Amino acid sequence: MIKNPDIIPPVAKKIPHQIEKHGDVRVDNYFWMKDREHPEVIGYLNSENEYCDAKMAHTKDLQKDLFEEMKARIKEDDSSVPYKYNGYWYITKFEKGKDYPIYTRKKDTLDNPEELLFDCNEMAEGESFFKLAGISISPDNKLVSYGIDTTGRRNYTIHVKNLETNEVALDRVLNTTGSSSWANDNETLFYTKKDAITLRAFQIYKHRLGDNSEDELVFQEGDDTFGVAVYKSKSRKYIIIACYSTLTNEYHILDADNPEGKFKVFQPRIRGLEYSISHYDNHFYILTNKDKSTNFKLMKTLETDTKVENWKGVIAHRKDVLIEGIDIFKDYLVISERSNGLNQIRIKRWDETQDYYLPFDNETYTAYTGTNVDFDTEVLRYGYNSMTTPSSVIEFNMRTKTKTVLKEQEVLGGKFNKDNYTSERIWATAEDGIQIPMSVVYKKGIKKDGTNPLLQYAYGSYGSTVDPYFSTIRLSLLDRGFIYVIAHIRGGEYLGRQWYEDGKLLNKKNTFSDFIACSVHLIKERYTSSMHLYAMGGSAGGLLMGAIINKAPELYNGIIAAVPFVDVITTMLDDSIPLTTGEYDEWGNPNDILYYNYIKSYSPYDNIEAKDYPNMLVTTGLNDSQVQYWEPAKWVAKLREMKTDTNQLYLKTNMDAGHGGASGRFESLKEDAEEYAFLLDLEGISS
Repeated sequence: MIKNPDIIPPVAKKIPHQIEKHGDVRVDNYFWMKDREHPEVIGYLNSENEYCDAKMAHTKDLQKDLFEEMKARIKEDDSSVPYKYNGYWYITKFEKGKDYPIYTRKKDTLDNPEELLFDCNEMAEGESFFKLAGISISPDNKLVSYGIDTTGRRNYTIHVKNLETNEVALDRVLNTTGSSSWANDNETLFYTKKDAITLRAFQIYKHRLGDNSEDELVFQEGDDTFGVAVYKSKSRKYIIIACYSTLTNEYHILDADNPEGKFKVFQPRIRGLEYSISHYDNHFYILTNKDKSTNFKLMKTLETDTKVENWKGVIAHRKDVLIEGIDIFKDYLVISERSNGLNQIRIKRWDETQDYYLPFDNETYTAYTGTNVDFDTEVLRYGYNSMTTPSSVIEFNMRTKTKTVLKEQEVLGGKFNKDNYTSERIWATAEDGIQIPMSVVYKKGIKKDGTNPLLQYAYGSYGSTVDPYFSTIRLSLLDRGFIYVIAHIRGGEYLGRQWYEDGKLLNKKNTFSDFIACSVHLIKERYTSSMHLYAMGGSAGGLLMGAIINKAPELYNGIIAAVPFVDVITTMLDDSIPLTTGEYDEWGNPNDILYYNYIKSYSPYDNIEAKDYPNMLVTTGLNDSQVQYWEPAKWVAKLREMKTDTNQLYLKTNMDAGHGGASGRFESLKEDAEEYAFLLDLEGISS
């Protein structure tokens, strides 16, 4: 039944705009929406918001109930597990009824008085969006640098605060990533500057406190497919510049005691050579894909001889184990690995008297090393959760092999019992015969008879792995009979680096067909049916949503596409848009006709047809710097023009936020509640 049939959807005006490339002419009737400042564009976005609100008005009580329910599960007066760094214990906490974090510290012991660093609730007053990032304490513990973003475009202004007087210095640095690193003189700050138009991080500057002269440019990245960052080694001995692209890395190092010195290239970039560096004692440890080590291997070299020919093996490459990262301690090396999709944490003494794995016995779980800033300790901090188990922060003594649970996430409200839920891992067969894993969670007692509503989620790009994680928000679906599935499709790294390689560039369509194969399997095994199957993805996962509804719309009753990257070919041809040039190694450069034709064959916006589409809720943010608002706006306008069904199609634009949505911890819950209400309404569930 169509709710509120008298409410007429907005119809966007059509102004044909021709885009020609390689002799191919595409006509984009909604190209005019790219002007963020134009009153007609703002008017159209507002009219879509009004339409969505009017059509979903009957769910307002449900949205309110969902919001209150989600909020009630969260411990409002909560704090992080303290960690010690350079003589101080650092704590992040939230207070009841407040949206933003409060950052504090205590000197030497946790019994000492608390010092306030930042109360973001006070700092955010009067702002519709607020984000504090990049907190960096000077070596003498007297100063702190930090970045603030008040638009949601991830464009930060760096400030410096004196922690003894609480005065904020007049020093201001605009157009940055927000993060910065102190030299050991407590006066020199290195930071990363962004291009004002593309927002590409491309310059490293040196700022001297109180110096009114212009900041010194110490590095500029000339290749527009690379970005840069600057940070300090855990050993505190080096300031490190990282130059990165999808396929290639390069690092530059400087002794942190000598900020006036010149950065030295660690190993010049070689296309296809990926590496990362960690400093310990008089060596650098290098995680690298050198010598076709697809799943990476660990090597080391003297800090005085850093070129690739001097690298020596520490842990060899293995075809079935992906090395994801390392943590270095005075007596131990900790290696984060992934085997058959599951996280593993390996602990190895430098003197080789111990070498073992932490035991995990769940069928599907997430484990990861946490905040380990202290070198001289035998204690490892790590996190653990699963789809049925709330997150825990655990301290593990690597010598005695004893563990202490420092904190387990509390789920308030009195209704949650992890024994009421079941998680499992199942496998679907893809078009090419490859087995695709899925992590599944549902409430015990559900019958697999094809009548269950099911939400299938995936991302599937950039080698980013969505691990099976716990969510208090998700309980609102599970408790109403939904099954929730994470599809670990190609394009992520769930089954190793090759899993990523097989879902990018000219293999990108595997990502889409894998997701569809998972949907077919779930229907075949009667977890659900096409009348009750829903799909959700955001950003590159929104591209996935656009691709699957063009290819197999009949499988889904509803789709949620959050900040979706759907106008792939036009965006990848526009190198003035943030992130475009750095994406060529992910999607391909459409200036090459081979990639142009391939991208065009799946780009969601270019492949809309006159046919029936599922019910859809599309969300975006006006200030999004990663997927520009006009992509989903144009996509919805064209879908509305072309589709032959009477299903719901909504575009909801947050006029104050960017790629990550609302900034407050409770404001973002309202967006979650609206999305869940959309799904529940389609199932006829009103309470």
